[in-house]
Amino acid sequence: QFLLSQAAAEAVDQLSFDVLRGRRVFVDTQYFAASEQAFVLGEVRARLLQSGVQVAPNEDEAQVIVEVRSSGVGIDRDDYLLGVPQVQLSTGAVSGGANAPVLTPELAIVKNRYQKGVAGVSYVAYWATTGEIVASSGPFIGRSVRDDWWFFGWGPRSRGDIPPIRDTE
Repeated sequence: QFLLSQAAAEAVDQLSFDVLRGRRVFVDTQYFAASEQAFVLGEVRARLLQSGVQVAPNEDEAQVIVEVRSSGVGIDRDDYLLGVPQVQLSTGAVSGGANAPVLTPELAIVKNRYQKGVAGVSYVAYWATTGEIVASSGPFIGRSVRDDWWFFGWGPRSRGDIPPIRDTE
């Protein structure tokens, strides 16, 4: 979740809304489909407001319509294990009784989980009355990384944009 949010925030930060400063703008989301849609659109609205744009609650009150698009929001993940993975065994076949699964523990000498969040965002703005283009920006890509390592069961030792959560108890 944090990988996607960080990548989306980085992509939105690159958008420029200066040409729309002082205008009433409606954000049209019908062409925006991404797994983190609510967060990304919230970031776009915040960026609009920080740029001096007035966000209109509906299309009828807007001077300009902004259509937000995404070329993709997602996570790539690579896992590596040098050791013995966790295995699920069925005890029913051995004892002849009920089928209760048993999990063996993972025995890791070295383990790595590398995750990369990527988000792409762009927009086009046009006059609400004429449909004539006012501005466009993007696509801009945001990236985030989390790289976790375990050695002989100890870890994770983390690197990247998203810090590990430390237990304070």
